Amino acid sequence: MYEGIVQDLIDELGRLPGVGPKGAQRIAFHLLQADPTDVRRLAEVLLEVKQRVRFCSVCFNVSEDDQCRICRDPRRDQTVLCVVEEYKDVVAIERTKEFRGRYHVLGGAISPIDGIGPEQLHIRELLTRLSDGTVSEVILATDPNLEGEATATYLTRMLKALEIRITRLASGLPVGGDLEYADEVTLGRAFAGRRSAE
Repeated sequence: MYEGIVQDLIDELGRLPGVGPKGAQRIAFHLLQADPTDVRRLAEVLLEVKQRVRFCSVCFNVSEDDQCRICRDPRRDQTVLCVVEEYKDVVAIERTKEFRGRYHVLGGAISPIDGIGPEQLHIRELLTRLSDGTVSEVILATDPNLEGEATATYLTRMLKALEIRITRLASGLPVGGDLEYADEVTLGRAFAGRRSAE
C-alpha cells in the first residue's frame, strides 16, 4: 500500500477492465515518471472522449455524430444486419473486410447471474429496425459462450415470426489447433457446420 494520492491513482487504474493490481501499479509509476506534457495530453484526451463520443442513434455503435460512419455509408447493404454484443465486435468484423452490411449493437448479452435480461439490451430497438421490411437477413454474431448462446437463442425465437432469414456465424476449430484440445461444444459445432471438401 502506498500513501495518499499515489494509492488513489493505483486504485482508480485497477478499476479498469483487464488491469489487475500489479498492472495498475506499473501504469501509475509510468505516469509518475512520464513528462507532465504527456500526462496532460492523456488527461485531455480522456475528458474529450467523454464529451464528444456517444452511441449511434441507429445501431448503438460508438460515434462522434448522431449516426456512426457505417450507418451513414450509402454503399453498405441495408438488407443484411449483423447483430453483435459490443461495439468492439463491430471493429473485429470490419477488420476482416468480409461483411458489407449494417450492424446492430445489443450492448451486452443475456446473463441472469449478472442481472442482465433482454430488457437491458437494445432488443426493442432491433425489432423496430426490422419492422419496415428492409432487412432480409439477420446474422447473429454473439460470442460462442453461455451468455452469447442464450442471447442468440432468445433472438432467434423473437425473430422467427418476422419471416426474416436468421443465420449464425460458423464456429469450430481454429486453424492450427489440435482436436485433442478442443472442447466438446467447439468440436460439436465443427461437425454441425461442416461443408463440402473442395
